Amino acid sequence: MRFESPQTTKDAAALLAGAKGKGRVLAGGTDLLVQMKSGMVAPDLIVDIKRIPAMKAIKAEKGGMRIGGGVPSAEMSEHAALSKGWPGVVESADLIGSTQIQGRATLAGNLCNASPAADSVPAMVAIGAKARVVGAKKRRDVLVEKIVTGPGKTSLAKDELVESILLPKRPPRSGDAYLRFIPRTEMDIAVAGAAVSLSLDTKGVCTDARVILGAVGPRIIDAKAAAKALIGSKVDKAALKKMEEACSAVARPIDDKRGTKEFRKHVVGVLARRAAQIALKRAKGSK
Repeated sequence: MRFESPQTTKDAAALLAGAKGKGRVLAGGTDLLVQMKSGMVAPDLIVDIKRIPAMKAIKAEKGGMRIGGGVPSAEMSEHAALSKGWPGVVESADLIGSTQIQGRATLAGNLCNASPAADSVPAMVAIGAKARVVGAKKRRDVLVEKIVTGPGKTSLAKDELVESILLPKRPPRSGDAYLRFIPRTEMDIAVAGAAVSLSLDTKGVCTDARVILGAVGPRIIDAKAAAKALIGSKVDKAALKKMEEACSAVARPIDDKRGTKEFRKHVVGVLARRAAQIALKRAKGSK
């Protein structure tokens, strides 16, 4: 096995392109190292991106915020502007593992690991986040929701890696939130998760919304009927009830030792309703 620490994203992509066998990117390593130790994966090449400057920065960009692929979630939570503008995304990243894990785990890594239960992915999709994907010959910006294609699978080519995540500029009177359910109080993966992002007009009427569900399908679910239930309302009790029912209806969970299908379908609706109430409160407090 080869281990490389390139200084630029272009060099990292070139190493992946030229790899003989399986190449893997090491960001925080919180998934990759566990998979290697358990024998799930045995890469022929590991490309460590922690020494690439573009991967280590959080920068304001056109009213939004660009987060490098190597930025740990702990650093995100300490960034005042990021936490204020996109609290749902920051809070979702804060739910990944322990304090020690959060010192290493990254948004890009959580995305590219492609777990159906990834906490940060629904939150990123709800606010329209984009990934900057760099390959050996080109780079492209793609919606986060287009990256994961199934459990453990992504749309990235062999030579591609995620250099950064862009959280776009938020409209006035907007708010987002993410909630999950786990059997324990911490250090567990989601049995169900729900992210909500919404915007209000000057009269408090919801003009735009997205409701994204996690851990209740092989990949995230864009609950469009749930979002439609909010748009045009003041996110009142009746609208929230319709949204909750729509979320339960669209969920496609599995039975396993951590929860039944029926339980997951019920709880994801409850989580979405509560997340919408938090997002509403935040939208009313934003300018």
